[in-house]
Amino acid sequence: MARTEDQAGGLIVPVILCGGTGSRLWPLSREGYPKQFWPLVSQGTMLQETADRARGAGFAPPVIVCGEAHRFLVAEQLREAGIRDPRIVLEPEARNSAAAIAAAAVLVGEETPGAVLWIMAADAAVQDVPALRRALEAAAAAAATGRICTFGIRPTVAETGYGYIEAGPALDGVAGALQIARFVEKPDAATATRFLEGGRHLWNSGMFVATAATLVAELANHAPEVLAASRAAVAEGTRDLGFVRLGAGFAAAPSVSIDTAVMERTALAAVVPCDPGWSDVGNWSSLWDIAPKDAAGNATMGPAALLGARRCYVRSEGILTAVVGLDDVVLVVTDDAVLACHRDRAQDVKKMVEQLKAAGRKEATEHRRVYRPWGSYEGVALGTRFQVKKITVRPGGKLSLQKHYHRAEHWVVVAGTAIVERDGERILLRENESVYLPLGCVHRMENPGMIPLTLIEVQSGSYLGEDDIVRIEDNYGRV
Repeated sequence: MARTEDQAGGLIVPVILCGGTGSRLWPLSREGYPKQFWPLVSQGTMLQETADRARGAGFAPPVIVCGEAHRFLVAEQLREAGIRDPRIVLEPEARNSAAAIAAAAVLVGEETPGAVLWIMAADAAVQDVPALRRALEAAAAAAATGRICTFGIRPTVAETGYGYIEAGPALDGVAGALQIARFVEKPDAATATRFLEGGRHLWNSGMFVATAATLVAELANHAPEVLAASRAAVAEGTRDLGFVRLGAGFAAAPSVSIDTAVMERTALAAVVPCDPGWSDVGNWSSLWDIAPKDAAGNATMGPAALLGARRCYVRSEGILTAVVGLDDVVLVVTDDAVLACHRDRAQDVKKMVEQLKAAGRKEATEHRRVYRPWGSYEGVALGTRFQVKKITVRPGGKLSLQKHYHRAEHWVVVAGTAIVERDGERILLRENESVYLPLGCVHRMENPGMIPLTLIEVQSGSYLGEDDIVRIEDNYGRV
């Protein structure tokens, strides 16, 4: 793409909203590890693909807005993707897109009010990035005239799961941009069909381009409470471990989307129609829509075998999954849950998750593998007074210095090398070596090597919960 600059001569600043849980993509996407951190359409995760669309000539390092719980996941995935110098902004609690965008606009605007922000969600798919970049040029030109510009996706089907934009006349002086006549909520099937046939309605992509100054001004006009809370949160904010931690004032922001707070009220809204192969990947059926398919219309990922099946989406995260004689089915297999549904009912997966939550099923929100700043762990066996876990520590990773009041632990290294600190003693463990950690001892573990460290942890005691961890010292700012 040609170098696109804002009116102050600076670079476009990507702002990536990385919240949300993607519950319609359960059992893969869950609160602890939602869809933006999974590779759903390629080898890269959704977050990595989003960040990759907005780097290179013409772009500043991205601003990522996410929750506290996912900060290290965001940092690690950006590092793996080679995204340099990101600014990761932590929300003390989720307050919807208007507050997140307001905080980013205030933060960037304090330094460069004229900076053009390209705001996008971390969990959408784009198949034709050059087409999106061309649309961005028009949107940036509109932003330079004081507009808030969105991307309107030309509809290909009568989709009822998206909001729509009714396009108006051309925007004077900006080729490719149109005024917006109105925003339309998710329509019923008959209305969506009429929109598709009429040619004047576009899918609302949820991407926006505007200067920081314009966004702040329009938030002041139409959502002053959102702006006030976000300004206070930025003013109270702190920086630690490379993160920008917003202050507690953020919680006072009304929970409202940017569409409702600003876009449906402002006189400055504009839209650039485009067709970049965009999808919000909102459910398993939408993933089937964009996935490569065999001659029978089946899309598969992972070890799968199909016989006499048609138009199915089958994904396995491990075990062989066989499908015989089924049509239009979604089958998703993880290590602790299986989803089977008709593709026409894919939107209802969210209702199933709510039902599982109400029943107290931890599978609704947690994966068997739990991610931590230093790596991950997963349960292997659980019994009366004992638990077995597999622990993986990334190179350079270090667990907190800690102790337990109710359990003892035995660590066995099965791959890599560990340095274990036990009551001040430092012990080097190689493969097939082990160490015993009696109840109450002060201990920690680190991986000094160049490859992941894998070990088996056997816990024994009267209470085995994760809250029986007393942290004495931690590299990651946890308590």
